Amino acid sequence: MASKLFATKPIPTILSEAAEQHEHSLKRALGPINLVTLGIGAIIGAGIFVLTGVAAAQFAGPAIVISFIIAGIGCVFAGLCYAEFASMLPIAGSAYTYGYATMGELVAWIIGWALVLEYAFGAATVAVGWSGFVNSLLGYFGIRLPFNPTPALTLSLFGHTIAAKVDIFALAALIVITIVLVVGVRESANFNSAAVMIKVSVVLIFIALAVMFATGHWSQMLPNWHPFIPKNQGHFGQFGWSGIMRGAGVVFFAYIGFDAVSTAAQEARNPQKDMPFGILGSLVVCTVLYILVSGLLTGLLNYTQLNVAAPVADGVKVIGKGWAVVLVDLGAIAGLASVMLVMMLGQSRVLYTMAHDGLLWKWVGRIHPRFRTPYLTSIVVGAFAAFLAAFLPIKLLGELVSLGTLLAFTIVCLGVWVMRVRHPEMARPFRTPLVPLVPICGMVVSLALMLSLDAPAWIGFGSWLIFGLIIYFSYSRKHSVVRQRLEASAATVRK
Repeated sequence: MASKLFATKPIPTILSEAAEQHEHSLKRALGPINLVTLGIGAIIGAGIFVLTGVAAAQFAGPAIVISFIIAGIGCVFAGLCYAEFASMLPIAGSAYTYGYATMGELVAWIIGWALVLEYAFGAATVAVGWSGFVNSLLGYFGIRLPFNPTPALTLSLFGHTIAAKVDIFALAALIVITIVLVVGVRESANFNSAAVMIKVSVVLIFIALAVMFATGHWSQMLPNWHPFIPKNQGHFGQFGWSGIMRGAGVVFFAYIGFDAVSTAAQEARNPQKDMPFGILGSLVVCTVLYILVSGLLTGLLNYTQLNVAAPVADGVKVIGKGWAVVLVDLGAIAGLASVMLVMMLGQSRVLYTMAHDGLLWKWVGRIHPRFRTPYLTSIVVGAFAAFLAAFLPIKLLGELVSLGTLLAFTIVCLGVWVMRVRHPEMARPFRTPLVPLVPICGMVVSLALMLSLDAPAWIGFGSWLIFGLIIYFSYSRKHSVVRQRLEASAATVRK
C-alpha cells in the first residue's frame, strides 16, 4: 500500500528500501525472450479485434496502418520511462504508486482516478466487442436474435431525437464477470498462457488466410486501398492527416497493457539490457502484426464497411472459409473474455489500494468474510461497467479509455524527468536513455494523441476528472493516511 511506503520518509529512502526489500524477494529469472513474450501477451487483445475497423471507417481509411505506427512510437517513449520507475520502485508496477512516490498525493489521485476510468471503460469497450463476435458466431449458424441490441429509451435534446440501445450480450458478460470476481478467481500461469495463445493464434490465422487470399485476388483488393489517405472532409479528424492522428488516438487502445513488461524489471536477469529489449521488442512485433491485420483488413473490405463490432470476422467471411469464421469468432470470444476479467480485476485492486491509503471510503476496501475479495467494489464497478457497455457506443468508450491511459503516460514521463533533476543520486537498475529527450517525446506524443480525440470524449473525460477532484478535496485530503501521519510527525517536532 502506498500509505505504508510514504508515511514520513523522504523519497530516496523510500525507493532504496523498496528496491532492497524486493531484491531479496523476487527471483531474477526472466530473459529478453521471456519479456518479449510477456509484452506480446499483454498487448494483443481487444483493440485489434474491436477498434481497428471503427477507426479505419470513421477517421483514417487504409492509412490506419500509419495510425498504428504513431501510437506504437508513443508507447516506446512511455515504456522506457515506465521501466525506470519499475526498477526503482518494484512494488506494484502501478502508475499510481509511481506518481505518489515522486509528485505527491494529488498527482497520485489523478493517476489513480484515470486508471479507474481506464479499467472500467476498457472492460465496457471489450464487452461491446465481445458481444459483436458472439453475434457474428450466432449469425454464421443462422441465428438472429432481435433483442441484441434492442431499443431502450429515446431522448429529445434541443429538437434532436436520440435512440439509445441496450447491448444485452455485453451487459450479461459483465454481470457474469462481476459474479466471478466476487466469488473469487484464482489466476494460474496455465490459464494466462492459454489466453495468450488463443489471442495470438487468431491474429496469425487471420494474417495467413488473408495473405493466401491476396495472392490470387490482388485486383479485387487494390481498389479498396485507393485512396490510401482519404481526402479530409472539411473537419479535423475526418480523414486526411488529422484523421490519421485521431485514428492513432482511438487505436491506442490496442497497445494498452504493454507496461506489463516494465512491472517485471526486478525479475529480469539483466534489466539494463533486457528491459529495453523486452519493451521495444514486444512493441515492434505487435506493431508489425497490427499493420498486417489493418492493411489486409482494409484490402478485403472497403474501409467504409468496417464500422462494425467484429470487423476481423467480417474480413474472414470475404475469404470464404466458413471454418475460419467460426474459429476467429470462438478465439476472439475466449480471448476477450479473459481481457474483461483481468481489467475488472485490476480495477477493483486499484480502488482497494486507494481505499487503504485513506483516499476513498472504507467500504471500498471491505473484504468479503468468506470469499476474501473486495466484493462491494467489484459489484459497484461491475454495475457501472455494465451500464456503460449497454448504452454507450464503442468509439466513445475507446476514446475515453485512451484519454485516461495517455494522461497516466504523460505523468509517468514527467515523473522520470522530475526524479532525474531532484534525485540524480538514486540507484536505477534501468535508466531511461536520453533524458530529458525521451520523456519529453513521450509527453508530446501522448498529449498530441489526447488532443486529436473529439469533443464528446473530452467532455466525458473532463467530467470524470472534475467528479474525482470533488471527491479528493471533500473527502480524500481529510482522511489520507499519509497526510495524517505527516501532520502527526510535524506536531511531534514542534513539541
